[in-house]
Amino acid sequence: MKKILLSVVGPTAIGKTKLAIALAQYFKTEIISADSRQFFKEMKIGTAVPTTEELAGAQHHFIQHISIFDSYSVGDFERDALQLLDKLFKTHDIVVMVGGSGLYTKAVTEGLDDFPKVDPKIREQLNQELSEKGIESLQAELQKRDQNYYEKVDLNNPHRLIRALEICIGTETPYSSFLSQSKKKRPFETLTIGIEADRKLIYERINKRVDLMVADGLIDEARELMEHRHLNALQTVGYRELFTYFEKEGEGKATAEDLNFALDEIKKNTRRFAKRQLTWFKRNEETLWVAHDSAFKDAIATLKNKLDER
Repeated sequence: MKKILLSVVGPTAIGKTKLAIALAQYFKTEIISADSRQFFKEMKIGTAVPTTEELAGAQHHFIQHISIFDSYSVGDFERDALQLLDKLFKTHDIVVMVGGSGLYTKAVTEGLDDFPKVDPKIREQLNQELSEKGIESLQAELQKRDQNYYEKVDLNNPHRLIRALEICIGTETPYSSFLSQSKKKRPFETLTIGIEADRKLIYERINKRVDLMVADGLIDEARELMEHRHLNALQTVGYRELFTYFEKEGEGKATAEDLNFALDEIKKNTRRFAKRQLTWFKRNEETLWVAHDSAFKDAIATLKNKLDER
C-alpha cells in the first residue's frame, strides 16, 4: 500500500487549519503547511499564521521558516516538502498537508512545469516596476509578450504576472510555451479534502478575519515592513493596501477615511482571492468536498470509505 498525503484545501478563512489539526491528531501524524504567505517570519498577523495553541495541537512544518529577504520559490518548496515527506513516511502512513496556495499544493502532489533559470535581476526590476507604475504596467507587458497566458492568468495577481514576465524576458520566449499538463509520479497517494461553504458565509468570515487582524496589530506590523515593500514576499493582500495608505500618510495627506478605505480594500481583495482559490481547487475533479460546519465528521467518513476501497 502506498503512503497517503491528505491535502486539505479551500478558500481563505474557511477553517482549513482547524480541520488539518483535527486530522493530524486523529491519525497521529504531522502537518506540512503549503500556505506560501505563512512561510515568512516577519509576516505573522497579515497572513493568519496559526496561533500558539494551534501550533501546539500538532507538529507543523514550513511555518515562518524563512525571511522576506530570502529567495525562496515554489520549486524550492517542492524540493523541501518532498524531502520532508520521504522522512515522515518512514514513521507515518499518513501525513497531512494544508494550504490555500494552489500552485504550492500542486507542486507537491503533481510536480511543476520545468522552466529555465533566468537572471534574478529581472524579477527585481519587475517588482520595482510594479511599485512605481502599478499592476497595469505588468498586465500590458504580458499581453504584448504572451497573449495566450495573458488570457488565462489571474491579471490581479502580481506574483503570477512577474513570474511569467521574468521567463518571457529572460528567455525571449513566451511563458506559455513552457507549460504542460503532465503529472510527475509520486511515491505516495494523494487524497484531497476540500472545505466549502456558501459564498456569502465565506465573505462574512473573511470580513471578520480582517477586523480581527486589525485588532491584533496588522497596521503596526505593516508599518514596520513599509521600507521593504518592494520585496516579492510583500506583494501580498493585506500589506499592499496599507502601503498605499502609508505613502499618502507620509505626504501628510492621509485621513481617517483613507485608512477605512484601505481596510475595505483588504476585505474586497481577500474576497476576490478566495473566489480565485475556489476556481483553482474546483478544477480537481478528484477532490472530496465537505461542508465547513461538519468538516471533520464528513472528512473522516469520506476518508474511511476511500481507504476501504484500497
